[in-house]
Amino acid sequence: MFINGQWADAQSGETYPVINPANGKIVDTVPSANRADVELAVKHAQAALAAWAEISPDDRAALIRKGLQRVEAQAKELAELLTAEQGKPLFEAQGELHHFLHGMEFYAGLASKLRGAQVPLPPALGKHAYGLVLKRPVGISVGIIPWNFPLTLMGTKIGPALIAGNPIIIKPARTTPLAALKIIGLLNEAGLPPGVLQCLTGSGSTVGESLITHPAVRRVALTGSSETGRRVMQLAGADFKRITLELGGSDPCIICPDANIKRALSGVAVGRYWNAGQQCLAIKRLYVFEEVYDEFVQGLVDKVANYRVGDGATRPEKPFIRMGPLHTAYQREEIESQLADAVNKGAQVLVGGKRPDDPALQDGHYFEPAVVVNAPEDSRLATEEVFGPVLPVWKVKTLDEAIEKANRSPWGLGSSIWTQNMSWANRAIREIDAGVTWVNQIHYGYDELPFGGVKASGIGQEHGPEAVEYYVEHKGAVFGGLDWE
Repeated sequence: MFINGQWADAQSGETYPVINPANGKIVDTVPSANRADVELAVKHAQAALAAWAEISPDDRAALIRKGLQRVEAQAKELAELLTAEQGKPLFEAQGELHHFLHGMEFYAGLASKLRGAQVPLPPALGKHAYGLVLKRPVGISVGIIPWNFPLTLMGTKIGPALIAGNPIIIKPARTTPLAALKIIGLLNEAGLPPGVLQCLTGSGSTVGESLITHPAVRRVALTGSSETGRRVMQLAGADFKRITLELGGSDPCIICPDANIKRALSGVAVGRYWNAGQQCLAIKRLYVFEEVYDEFVQGLVDKVANYRVGDGATRPEKPFIRMGPLHTAYQREEIESQLADAVNKGAQVLVGGKRPDDPALQDGHYFEPAVVVNAPEDSRLATEEVFGPVLPVWKVKTLDEAIEKANRSPWGLGSSIWTQNMSWANRAIREIDAGVTWVNQIHYGYDELPFGGVKASGIGQEHGPEAVEYYVEHKGAVFGGLDWE
């Protein structure tokens, strides 16, 4: 682990293995922290807080950029390590690392641009009375990172925390700590003061909950499931901690009759099947107007048939596309159960939807990507979050019908519409209950724009200048009129 500027074992000496989901082999072992390790890390974060808050924003940014240079110099090794522990293809791991670097550079550039405000006050307080809004670090922060995008989603927490002057402790997912640990070490090697950026590995129930409930921790940021988000709210709410929760999603996508079909097919394929469909913001429900339904579904089936499951460290023959394994055996079993429920209720699988027959792949958690039609609205494919490469498609007649169906979900993370009709696009933006609506664009989180969900998809914003607001306190200062004695 990384505590107070140096590598550290768990005080208990306990470790656990990190397993490659492509073949079941051990990639490495990491420490299994407990409450004593949490206490130690928080103590060092407390010691670092005042000095880090006093460092100028420009100097904070310079240290971050120096660390990013070290990360970039080891990009190849980091991408390979991410593929080994998470399972995603190497080119996807490289893309995730690029996104991490871009996001961290965005926040480094934002460091010196955080602004307060000067506010004129009522003349009853004096002729020249005014107020100031000051921004101060909120305090010791905790970032809890999921296994599907462990680098990108670590950056969305480290970046705004550090530039705002907060020490932060990262708790990576139990199954994907390796690349995150290596990056945290590289950032520290660049000169971050000890205790400013730390990392503890272990279980969520022990390490995560101990961090969340620690009285010195004032800020908690989680990316995870809605169930985990509810638990974090319960734990953090008792002490009025500042929280953001980026949770699950069941993103709808609407394909209109005037859509650019070729571009929309590519957008849907990437939006659903990237990272083997293991994305909170993936397209998980597809609504296609009846005028283009047959053409679009056939085109989608052709694209999905082009995927070849296998070890993410290898490449398939051209022109096929690599899809890695699902991350755990549980993930695959859950997808199989959801798909079986829909099929038992009358749905048809047009392509994929099963484990591969190749004996060489039996040690990995592989599952062939699927397109499903005629799934009942009460099937689990429609009512639950489907965290894997299965996409149900429904035919719709009007935009009213599409939006109504899109909103039949307890989640509201992302959504999208493919159309050249600006009236339809604006209706979708206004009327779909989601934190983000993409128009003629792949579902993707942009560092420059705020990202967050509504309903069961969470609270708060990550990305953009808006994310920094959750890492600062706003303090008011009142100055009386200059004519006062």
